[in-house]
Amino acid sequence: MFDKIISKSIPFIPKPVVRIFASKYIAGEEITDAVNVTKDFQRINGMTTIDVLGEYVSSKEQALNETAMQKMVIDAIESESLPTYLSVKPTSVGMGIDPDFGFTNILEIVSYASEKDVFVRLDMENSPYTSLTLDYYKKLREKGFENIGFVIQAYLKRSMNDLVDLKGYQPNVRLCKGIYVENPEIAYKEFTEIQENYIKLLDFMLDNGYYTAIATHDERLISYAEEALKLRETDRKDYEFQMLLGVRENRRNKLLKHHPVRIYVPFGSDWYGYSIRRFNENPEMAKTVALSFIRFWNK
Repeated sequence: MFDKIISKSIPFIPKPVVRIFASKYIAGEEITDAVNVTKDFQRINGMTTIDVLGEYVSSKEQALNETAMQKMVIDAIESESLPTYLSVKPTSVGMGIDPDFGFTNILEIVSYASEKDVFVRLDMENSPYTSLTLDYYKKLREKGFENIGFVIQAYLKRSMNDLVDLKGYQPNVRLCKGIYVENPEIAYKEFTEIQENYIKLLDFMLDNGYYTAIATHDERLISYAEEALKLRETDRKDYEFQMLLGVRENRRNKLLKHHPVRIYVPFGSDWYGYSIRRFNENPEMAKTVALSFIRFWNK
């Protein structure tokens, strides 16, 4: 309870203080920062996915600027021959302004990436955008693009139906728990319920030939996934583990000894909203930030 109270207090702490602690989870503000983090992880045989921070844009001009930035990341990936791909939040390029406008921008990004042999993953945001994001994926596949994947969130009750619906595409899927606050009518709220649904979704993906990106820091789920992969004798080319930059690095490095591992590398000036969600997901880190701020003002 105390950790949750602390977590809710984070928005009242000055941004410069939050930024100090957030730096562990964010590559920096420039593309070169994300490139450097990727190169560092590559040295220990790791992979990354690069995310330009920013979502819920409010103007078409801003969305077009974000679209141009995504293409700059693709250029950097190609020119540096990096073991990475691009993750895109559809609302950052205009989905929330106008779905058709947003799709035009996503199509431009995916088409450009295809020319450069770069993979693109559509990040999954909160529930108002779930169906639209999956519709974008279907439309892109129907246009012949193979360099595209999406994310499924285990806390949403609809997720199994979505996976079944998309079975014919043999998709590349990142499976995560989900961190947005959702209504209990559509989302599991209990920790164990989410874990159990994650396991069901993971088993379905592994049993049906999906490329499976196992995105979790939960030890129970990591251990289960390792056993499930071993039981099925899943080839390394058909799956990977994924973690966030700066989270459970010791466990990540142990996984690297036996499995392909990718870390999520966000960069950009719009770091604050991302940081708040990370702290809400990790109350222990939120407590560290809050207590450090309290100590600072009581000196």
